[in-house]
Amino acid sequence: MKRHTLAAAIATVFACHASAALAQAVNLQQVFEAALSYDAAFSGAQSALIASKEKAVQAKAGLLPSLNLAANASRSAYELVTPATDRAYSTAGMTLAGSYPLFRPANNEALSQAQASVRIAEAGLLAAKQDLIARTAQAYFDVLLAQDTLTSIAAQKAAISEQLAQSKREFEVGTKTIVDTNEAQARFDQVVALEAVALGDVLIKKSALQTVTGLSPKAFARLSDKPIIAPAQPNNPDTWAGRALEAAIAVQTAEISREIAALELNRAKSASSPTLDLTASLNATRNLGSPASNNRSTTHLASLGLAFNYPLYSGGALDSRTREAAAQLAKSQSDLEGARRTAAQAARQAYYGLNYGVAQITALESAERSSLTLLDSTKLGYQVGVRINLDVLNAQQALASTRKDLAKARYDALMAGLRLKSATTQLTEADVAALNKQLTGAPVNH
Repeated sequence: MKRHTLAAAIATVFACHASAALAQAVNLQQVFEAALSYDAAFSGAQSALIASKEKAVQAKAGLLPSLNLAANASRSAYELVTPATDRAYSTAGMTLAGSYPLFRPANNEALSQAQASVRIAEAGLLAAKQDLIARTAQAYFDVLLAQDTLTSIAAQKAAISEQLAQSKREFEVGTKTIVDTNEAQARFDQVVALEAVALGDVLIKKSALQTVTGLSPKAFARLSDKPIIAPAQPNNPDTWAGRALEAAIAVQTAEISREIAALELNRAKSASSPTLDLTASLNATRNLGSPASNNRSTTHLASLGLAFNYPLYSGGALDSRTREAAAQLAKSQSDLEGARRTAAQAARQAYYGLNYGVAQITALESAERSSLTLLDSTKLGYQVGVRINLDVLNAQQALASTRKDLAKARYDALMAGLRLKSATTQLTEADVAALNKQLTGAPVNH
């Protein structure tokens, strides 16, 4: 019963083949455009940049004049028992006060820090976009590879099923032993199990792609039979590592973070410095009576002055913050060195992944041709009686396995090329468009 259920599931997966001609295959460019508006990490990076820019505006406000308007009004009742006096009076006033920071070094450092934070957010947005390109391409290729694996297993299943049927026929007529039939049955049962796993993997990979893009397409444009995958140029890992040391987003972010830490140290030191503000105020008060009389009065008061503040003692807090900032600066320097090493290593790994991936592709393409030749020769040998059906089956399985390995090598090499560009901050949407041209419009439905 389980075998019939699995067969029904496989049949359902392939049932859309007839309508695939009418359905347009989704390509990499389309899923990436969907990811741009759907991915939470990229959306978060966009919002982080907006928030950082607003922080810079707030920091700049600390160096600009401020103006405040205050108003008050009251109505009072006054009663004196001896001598008997009963009087009500009102008071209203308005004050316009302003200040302008003349000397506040800590505010200058805060503004510089906020501006540096904007640069970090901009780098973060660029990193998020590059990461989205890589994640989208990886998820897309994972789906294609899972489909290729299922196709390969389906081809093997068809060949093994044919062998099993033939073994049963020959056993019935007495030309084969039960051992041959049992061997064919065991092979068939094994490939059915592999097919079930492969089908589940296709569904998992599609779900992963949907997590990034929000799409659940039925058909996917596949990689062309002869994709152009060139080795890295320049053909030198140290050159790419050197570029990563200068251009990697992680290195740029670490450098800006070190700059912010240095500014924070200056800010901590400035906290113990005096501050000087220019102050001005204009006050108008109108009294409609008082507890002593019913006389009315209006007063105007204008003032202009300087406000000086010098922190003499803070319980050691200011010195402690200075030492803390110095330690954070040392940490940021170590983080920068770590980021540089990591970036260089990532560039080298991507370089080797691309170049050795290209070499593997060349070898597997040669192996594919050899496997195809072997299969043709084995079929011919079977027809003339010098090979048995099992030899043909083994040749078919070897060809299917080689083609699956070749597809994986191509996907891995393409991803290594994207990672190499990402390591040197060269990965853009143009690379997605270029990679999309390597896909054919023929849908692969599973």
